[in-house]
Amino acid sequence: MQIVVNTRLLIQNKLDGIGWFSYQTLKRITQNNPDVHFVFLFDRPYDEEFIFSDNITPLILGPQARHPFLYYAWFHVSVKSVLNRMQPDLFLSPDGFLSLGAKCKQLPVIHDINFLHNPKDVKYLTGKYYNHFFPKYAKEATRIATVSEYSKADISKHYHIQSDKIDVVYNGINDGYKPLVDSEKLKVREKYTQGKPYFLFVGSQSPRKNLNRLIAAFDVFKSQTQSDFKLLLVGAVYASEGDVKKVIEKSKYSNDIIFAGRQPQEELEKIMASAFALTFVPYFEGFGIPLVEAMQCEIPVISSNTTSMPEIVGDAALLVNPFEVNDISNAMIKLYHDPLLCKQLIENGKLRKQSFSWDKSANLLWQSIQKCL
Repeated sequence: MQIVVNTRLLIQNKLDGIGWFSYQTLKRITQNNPDVHFVFLFDRPYDEEFIFSDNITPLILGPQARHPFLYYAWFHVSVKSVLNRMQPDLFLSPDGFLSLGAKCKQLPVIHDINFLHNPKDVKYLTGKYYNHFFPKYAKEATRIATVSEYSKADISKHYHIQSDKIDVVYNGINDGYKPLVDSEKLKVREKYTQGKPYFLFVGSQSPRKNLNRLIAAFDVFKSQTQSDFKLLLVGAVYASEGDVKKVIEKSKYSNDIIFAGRQPQEELEKIMASAFALTFVPYFEGFGIPLVEAMQCEIPVISSNTTSMPEIVGDAALLVNPFEVNDISNAMIKLYHDPLLCKQLIENGKLRKQSFSWDKSANLLWQSIQKCL
């Protein structure tokens, strides 16, 4: 059996949500199935750490697919040529892109369709590309995998796909996330927040991550509590996705808001475990990996009551309306004043996190692959 895989998002030191999904599931699937031959398609020179086992053949195809015109050239010309030549048993695409008209079965992982609901959240041409091609990908797919029941229902409804053709494959939790003792937490806080406790946000500066309202809610929290708490923002900067720094500069408490940018994985794990609480309040998520990472680190969580997030956190978070600044700030104030509530959310998180692991994710994705075949 031969399976060709789109691995263009396996980039050293730059793994994001979909990149981690690709890494963790493909590592297990390739190692657990030595009798299957996998061809990994990269759009740039790759790192050997992504060649997980002897049954993988890496192949570099141009051009680098980092723009809508180049998406088309890569998936619909370069990849299609390879698929038609090899005629594999399956083309697996962890980022949801397919090669229309290729002569093989195809399985995309469509993590969410935020670009349909909030087209202004992505670059103009990117949004146009996604909203033109993803409905076509969904219809051409042999099956579809996605990362939550919410996304399954969303894809089924808007792309008119029968729900029994869509498999839910939850994300997992990376091994490095774990609780830290107080002395280790203090070292991290001294490094980033002058030793002060902090609310934490992890993610990109995409508009859907709702950082403007989170910063406004932090302002309200500070003015009402007069506490020494900080707000620490960690994640990649995308200039086209809104200038969060300008919002920080306008804040009365700008000196208490620290933007740390993208951090190496080991550092991110320590930052998460040293936080007072995770404040993760996007208005749209297909899953929200930081939510389960926070549970693993045994810190309280504030999250949104929209899209997939209630499904993921269960009773292990304070849920807020992401469009209401006062709702977010009230949750921050509540955690600040109520250590028993913090403890209860942590205990609930210990139970909730057991629903998520990369072993489970890999098994579910493999089951989806087998259904295709």
